[in-house]
Amino acid sequence: MVRSYYDLPSLTALAVFEASARHLSFKLAAAELNVTPGAVSRQIKAVEEELGVLLFTRLAAGVALTSAGEDLYGVLASSFSRAAEIVRNVKRGDRSKNVTLACTDAFASMWLIPRMPDFWTRYNDISVDHLISDSPREYRRAEVELRIRYGFGSWPDENAELLFDETIYPVCGPAFASTHRNATAESLADLPLLHVDWVDPDWSGWDEVLRRAGVQHGPTRGRRFGKFFVALQAAQADQGIAVGWHRLVKAQIDEGKLVRLTYLELPAPGGYYLTWNRNRTLSPAAERLLGWLREAAAQERQS
Repeated sequence: MVRSYYDLPSLTALAVFEASARHLSFKLAAAELNVTPGAVSRQIKAVEEELGVLLFTRLAAGVALTSAGEDLYGVLASSFSRAAEIVRNVKRGDRSKNVTLACTDAFASMWLIPRMPDFWTRYNDISVDHLISDSPREYRRAEVELRIRYGFGSWPDENAELLFDETIYPVCGPAFASTHRNATAESLADLPLLHVDWVDPDWSGWDEVLRRAGVQHGPTRGRRFGKFFVALQAAQADQGIAVGWHRLVKAQIDEGKLVRLTYLELPAPGGYYLTWNRNRTLSPAAERLLGWLREAAAQERQS
């Protein structure tokens, strides 16, 4: 039996713990596992009693992992991911022709997908599945082999290779720019700003941009969006000013759909990284895609 041989809690209880830790929510774990939150809570309590330590700190707004919980989650997430990979490979029979790549909606639609025809032409025998999500927690799903992330190059249990850096500056539609041709960096806070509520906190918003530019400001005017691409559509429609990420918006600028407003320009705090699990051997398809991404990134750095 698993329990007597490996001296582990029940696999059911460990699966419940993994889901709860991944979501940082007993309620969301219960929905995923199709059980009640009370059943999840009982399983977690049983594991904690068996181990003799608390795995979660109960908060008013949810739960947080303790240090022991973080350790256990890291091992389980990696192990379950590897097990799921093996099961899929057994079902599929040949893993050499399939790879899953994760990245944000903005990066996929504005940088990656326009370049993918070159990969498809060169490697038409490889099937690339795209996991598009603005929530970095989704990137831990078992099927994901490669990830393109914006950040600072350090993620638990992942190799990280810088693809290219980034520059940010204000962008808007041509008519808006014409109306506000005398705008300066100092006057930006008084204009309608288009905010994006990123799930990932590493992305810079208007408050950070203005602060780094040394612009004194109070509450900023404008509208809020859940997607970067939608905020850019609003900017193109002359509804306000968006934070432009150069690698993502330069095509729209070249086409005249967006223009830069003021001379404000800042290096982004982070960069775009290609990452993969350091405890997992990449499939042949993933190795091909990784090599192609390196080539595409080298061309981007030279442009």
